[in-house]
Parts: sequence; C-alpha cells; structure tokens
Amino acid sequence: MAKKKATTEKATVNDYAVLLAPVITEKGALVGASGRTVTMKVDPRATKTEIRQAVERVFSVKVEAVRTARFLGKVKRTMKGIGRRAGYKKAYVTLAAGSKIDLVEGL
Repeated sequence: MAKKKATTEKATVNDYAVLLAPVITEKGALVGASGRTVTMKVDPRATKTEIRQAVERVFSVKVEAVRTARFLGKVKRTMKGIGRRAGYKKAYVTLAAGSKIDLVEGL
C-alpha cells in the first residue's frame, strides 16, 4: 500500500464549518492518552471523508482513521413543559504515527 503525503493545501471556511469544537472530557483524555487520538464535535451532516480532509488541512497532520458517533440530546423538564437539548455528532480522529495535535497549547 502506497503512503499518502500530508496535504499542503490551505484550510478553507468549509473546513472550519465541519470542525465545530474539541471535546475535552475525561473519556476524551483516556482515549487520547497515547497522543494519537483526538475527539472533536463536528457538523452532523459531515462525512468521514470530509472530516479527514478538514483535520488534515486545518492542523497540517496525516489522519489514519476517523470514527464517528451520533448523540441524541437529553430530555429536560421545565415548569413550562418538556424539551430536548440539541443532539450532536462526535468524531474520534486517529492520527498517523509521528503526527500530533496539541489542543490545549497556550492555555
């Protein structure tokens, strides 16, 4: 299998629309303990290919695999009735060996 080169293209507005926010939680820290897996909240309509391309362009890294999961919003009760929080889609992005993303750098 031939090795793919990391893309040197510049990130576009669409790439930033696909990647909404990093998910910094205890579970995300356990999954990313090796430094190769990053958890991100993404646009629910985004495909794995779009997520891969967006991460490679925005962070200038090589992506090995992308796993996704959809989450339904919690049901919440108030005095006015019953409502539901917004659902979201989360992506677990596994980076190639030698690639690293430091999401909390400079904090």
